[in-house]
Amino acid sequence: MYSSFSLPNRYVSIPILAINLFLIHIVSSLNLTNEYLNHKCLVSQGKYKPGSKYEYNLYGLFRDIAKKPYLQVGFSHTTSNTGPDAVTIIFQCRGDSYGSHCRSCAATAVHGYLQRCPGNKGGTIWYDQCFLDVSMINDKAPRKINYENIFSMHNPNDVIGDRESFKKETRDLFYELILKADIPTADGNNFLYYAAGEKKIGRNKLYAMVQCAHDILDCKGCLEWSIKELSKSSDGKQGARVLGTICNIRYELYPFLRN
Repeated sequence: MYSSFSLPNRYVSIPILAINLFLIHIVSSLNLTNEYLNHKCLVSQGKYKPGSKYEYNLYGLFRDIAKKPYLQVGFSHTTSNTGPDAVTIIFQCRGDSYGSHCRSCAATAVHGYLQRCPGNKGGTIWYDQCFLDVSMINDKAPRKINYENIFSMHNPNDVIGDRESFKKETRDLFYELILKADIPTADGNNFLYYAAGEKKIGRNKLYAMVQCAHDILDCKGCLEWSIKELSKSSDGKQGARVLGTICNIRYELYPFLRN
């Protein structure tokens, strides 16, 4: 059990019947093993009315994130159009969740957003394997670090033994992973922005991962900031994570990723 601490292109017209069928498809595709973590409804962005152009644009993008091209890379940053009814959606799966797992998490996130932020023009919802961010503001790529939508979680159990040594080993592993994540891919057109690893600490084995969204300006800077934030809120805990819409990090004393 974790404790959670929160710090506070195109226009698509979809008939009402198609929207209802879309919702039915989402409900039938839910990944019931994918844990809900947190959400934040952006009340300041206001509400949209049923049948409005904003709603059509929103559901059009929800349909888009389920398409195969997006799920192959596990990331999507899409804007419907320009003007007052523009919608921007950013969606990303955890680095080890791809294919059907990513598709299932996309369905779960859309359904969760519609339930927890009904009618809201903006909001973010996080699950164990993905996050979904909706906004009426077009945050164009490359995005800068957003310190507002970041939260941390930790295992309530403390590390047994030398806590200072454990903290150092954890920090060292994170920095090793940052070096692996913040390097160009083989084609030189992108960055990996994801790395996972493990290391032996006494009788225990430490597992960790780091990940950045594909459209951010400074992956390394975001991950380093998250490591410092983790040390403040999760000092000496057996497991912890920091999540946002820019980057996230996590460590545990048990394997939590797919092979």
